[in-house]
Amino acid sequence: MNIRFLFAALVAALALVSCGSGARTELFNGRDLTGWVCVTDGESDAPAEGVFSVRDGNIRITGTPFGYMRTARQYGDYRLHVEWRWIGDATNSGIFQRVQEGDQVWPDAIECQLMAGRAGDLVMLGGARIAEVEPVGKFPIKARYDDAGCEKAAGEWNEAEIVCQGDRIAVYINGVLQNECTGANPAGYIALQSEGGTVEFRNVYLAGVE
Repeated sequence: MNIRFLFAALVAALALVSCGSGARTELFNGRDLTGWVCVTDGESDAPAEGVFSVRDGNIRITGTPFGYMRTARQYGDYRLHVEWRWIGDATNSGIFQRVQEGDQVWPDAIECQLMAGRAGDLVMLGGARIAEVEPVGKFPIKARYDDAGCEKAAGEWNEAEIVCQGDRIAVYINGVLQNECTGANPAGYIALQSEGGTVEFRNVYLAGVE
């Protein structure tokens, strides 16, 4: 069997087990940012509360200055569910997996790209490495499988499902498998990025946490 489809089958099995177990960890309570650590560009004097906030039950991130909000604890194996939409023009953001210690604008992490037109690309940040991509350039990229993508128009809600199991990561955008990789760190923080423009997130939770 093709390795790519074998891994996809294993990921799907993990997702089904996670759903069936009923184990669910809410990362966002819908009221405030309890359980999150906000990090912004050290060269900016913008207060973090002006960049990361809660509006009408959704996380709102302004996009400037660059930075991210990460979970206060690290996680191992899980299925992450995140919904996002653009407020105004569709611009740029990301969901970071396996974020390592040392808060900085570009941490050691694997980014699930949410940039409009490229959602599902995997970007290596801060020296992070995966087996499938040569470590060339500042931000090596593993392009998504479907170049046309399956993103929705600005203002509409999109869904990302990201399955992390050991050193493997698989990314689904609006129910379609868009990317996979191996060789990632087996645990780390999860983060939502500030980069580009205003974006909102909701229904941020984990299943099958270890």
